[in-house]
Amino acid sequence: MGIVELLLLAVGVSMDAFAVSVCKGLAMPGVTVKKASVVGMWFGGFQALMPMIGYFLGVQFKESITAIDHWIAFILLGIIGINMVRESFEKDCPASSGSLDVKNMFMLAVATSIDALAVGITLAFLQVEILPAASIIGIITFLFSVAGVKMGNIFGMKYKSRAERAGGIILCLIGTQILLEHLGVLVF
Repeated sequence: MGIVELLLLAVGVSMDAFAVSVCKGLAMPGVTVKKASVVGMWFGGFQALMPMIGYFLGVQFKESITAIDHWIAFILLGIIGINMVRESFEKDCPASSGSLDVKNMFMLAVATSIDALAVGITLAFLQVEILPAASIIGIITFLFSVAGVKMGNIFGMKYKSRAERAGGIILCLIGTQILLEHLGVLVF
């Protein structure tokens, strides 16, 4: 997986956190850089941690399923992507509270990073170096989350569904690319 694919993957995975950050910004009175950074650190931290956990789980099973790893990557990324596209059509805002308390943020950070766990398993099958990959995912998510809080505070829900939809499509396309490369249809 090259740097372009990794950046696209990071953007795709971060869209759930972005969407929730927009909702946080919408519900939060008086958004400051500090408040936006707290949201970004929670989401970025968990988005970096979960792929590492998934990677180490994936490494445990890699030897026994090497022949079908590209299919697993395709299916996992496809399911995550399709689910994100489906959720993009929902009108609710999962983070209707502007609270930044530990319990609230922990629950949201875990919820938005579950897909990153599955991505980590995929990265193990693709033999991607996990520390740089997880760092990129975490940094991109931090930046998107901070921007999402600010945008939610200024613009409201206008960009939430579009971002989530785009992220889902990106993940589906990356999964398809992985499958087609392993089947020999695409050669890079």
